[in-house]
Amino acid sequence: MPRANHAAIRNARAHCCRSGSACCARQRQAPKCSQPRAADRLLLPAKLPATTADRAPMPATGALAPVAAPGARRALLVFRRAAPRPQVPTTTTRWRCRASAAAAHGAPTPSSSAAARRRRGVKEYVEAAREMARQKDGGPPRWFSPLECGGAGAGGRVPAAPTLLYLPGFDGIGLGLVRHHERLAEMFELCCLHIPVEDRTSFEGLVEYVERTVKSQSSRAPDRPVYLVGEAVGACIALAVAARNPDIDLVLILVNPGTSFHRSQLQTLSAFLDMVPEPFHLTTPQLLNFLTGNFMKMPSTFVGRGFSLEEAGQTLSEITSNLLDSLMILVDVLTKESIVCKLKMLKTASSFVNSRLHAVKAETLVLASGNDELLPSSQEAERLRGALEKCRTRLFRDNGHKILLEADFDLATTIKGAGYYRRTRKTDFVSDYLPPTPDEFQQAINHDRILKLVTDPVMLSTLPDGKIVRGLAGLPREGPAVLVGYHMLLGFELGPMVTGILSSTGVHIRGLAHPFMFDKSTEQLMPDSAHFDLHRIMGAVPVTGANFYKLLADKEFVLLYPGGAREALHRKGEEYKLFWPEQPEFVRMASRFGATIIPFGVVGEDDICHLLLDYNDLQKVPFYDILDNALNRDGLKLRTDSMGEVKNQRMHPLVLAPKVPGRFYFVFGKPIETRGREKGLRDKEEAQRLYLQVKSEVESCINYLKEKREEDPYRSILPRLLYQAVHGPNAEIPTFEP
Repeated sequence: MPRANHAAIRNARAHCCRSGSACCARQRQAPKCSQPRAADRLLLPAKLPATTADRAPMPATGALAPVAAPGARRALLVFRRAAPRPQVPTTTTRWRCRASAAAAHGAPTPSSSAAARRRRGVKEYVEAAREMARQKDGGPPRWFSPLECGGAGAGGRVPAAPTLLYLPGFDGIGLGLVRHHERLAEMFELCCLHIPVEDRTSFEGLVEYVERTVKSQSSRAPDRPVYLVGEAVGACIALAVAARNPDIDLVLILVNPGTSFHRSQLQTLSAFLDMVPEPFHLTTPQLLNFLTGNFMKMPSTFVGRGFSLEEAGQTLSEITSNLLDSLMILVDVLTKESIVCKLKMLKTASSFVNSRLHAVKAETLVLASGNDELLPSSQEAERLRGALEKCRTRLFRDNGHKILLEADFDLATTIKGAGYYRRTRKTDFVSDYLPPTPDEFQQAINHDRILKLVTDPVMLSTLPDGKIVRGLAGLPREGPAVLVGYHMLLGFELGPMVTGILSSTGVHIRGLAHPFMFDKSTEQLMPDSAHFDLHRIMGAVPVTGANFYKLLADKEFVLLYPGGAREALHRKGEEYKLFWPEQPEFVRMASRFGATIIPFGVVGEDDICHLLLDYNDLQKVPFYDILDNALNRDGLKLRTDSMGEVKNQRMHPLVLAPKVPGRFYFVFGKPIETRGREKGLRDKEEAQRLYLQVKSEVESCINYLKEKREEDPYRSILPRLLYQAVHGPNAEIPTFEP
């Protein structure tokens, strides 16, 4: 070992002795270090005992953190300086702080830096897995913490973070989350299970080992859930632990679970392997696709994207090099003996778990790949959704079995989007929410890119003196605030408005949304079960008085549509008509926190589509009542105590016909302050007067836009295209004079 490393170890041990922690007491008894390897540079950690209950915390700042390979028989220690753990930024600025900091230091943009991190992840997996596999180690299995988790990511770990235990698939290395370590470290206390190549612990032994750790973590923090992320056979272990411990608060994330073994091609592979000498067993298509599938798909990332021949050649060379590295890993990790043992284990695990699915009470999210080379994962996800009590699924049609290593998949984003991230026994959509990262925000922009391209939204705001200007200078920058306005047909305005305001001002709007968007049963009726995931990622919460209260207490900007689904799913001839309740629901709540009320109007839905079939038409369709009842179960109804049309908040589809696109127009009215008026607005009559004033302002905003858009020479898409052809695609297109 280099002399510098020995000095670092001495300094670290001296620091540990002074700190007197339990972890340090164990490290003082550890053997001396040998030469560090690639695997050790990836792993963090205090050497974990059989359970992680007595795991010592990482030093908060400046200290040298002990790093150990995951060995139970010998402790290989390397030390690095632990990254300082910064305070978590506020929800309004967290993602912006990261982006601006990168730009200030000449760093790549968020999307390009994320792409670079993804490429490094695959390379690190290749290098570290090779080193760990080549070490002759007969076991037993043990936990380790990834090195990147020592500093808890770029933004610091959230308070009261739950524990996440990763259970690997066929390789057993435990590095399957290598691309996700930094993101997950901000949300969880992350530990990964390492099963050495030569270890032959039975399935029952692994279940008991994980179970002891789960019980230890649950007793250490009984008010927090324990997450089990299992891949293939690891998913079977997670299900078995959940079935044996129905009273422990578990959240299962099952990635291409091995419960479908009896219907897969792997069932016949074991007999075939007996006739093939080593290493030719790796020539089977299933095993070749095990790790190389994601590399073989990589050419699709540059074909047809304008790459030069030189760039394409360099990319192909990199892919070939990575492919060869993966094949070398297969030789070390998937020896013939280990494959036969793992197939026998998977057969046992699948039978064991499938007979006990009825006992699984844990929240479960199944992530299935549409192009899984080893297992029929998409069909299995549907089966598990019906067999498990609290199960949701997400299908990734273009991904393979090793989805966790593929560049277009983000596990943390998927957990957040599905609504499966929580830090207490019950999900709190306000306190458990994590702001969107730059990549997630870019995903939201891309989702509405075509709509914004064809409608080119114009945003206007009102200054304190009443002057209307183009841009958002009239919007306040400090909360709490309530944005109240008209809900356009199918909510077309939501994406352009939320991302536009966040891009221009840094203000993150949290929307109060219909409970339909959060219901397990109704998401199965959508074309894609992840249809509403992006809304949750961007901060939508179920519309309840409690959530409204919490958001205002946190000084958030809250988006509220008093007309709700009745406006967004209006009938023919009801464009721009408000369906508001008679009671001043939001005024008294806003005044309680001194929130600013911002009325706004939006027009343009009649410039992009015709409404062909509305709810009245659909009711005449035979058997539509079956779908109607499924969409509007009792638990999803709103305003049942209201009177008139606003009471009709039924969810239903619409049939639209496109038009030559026009333009969207937004205007935010003059902000109405409630600060200092708390006592006066406690009076019902005074609150009613303010409520009617807000409603009148929204109607005035709509009428203003309907009149002024007639003066816009670029209202139609054709003049806008001509303007951009002359002035460039990024030029701001003029509009009417406010």
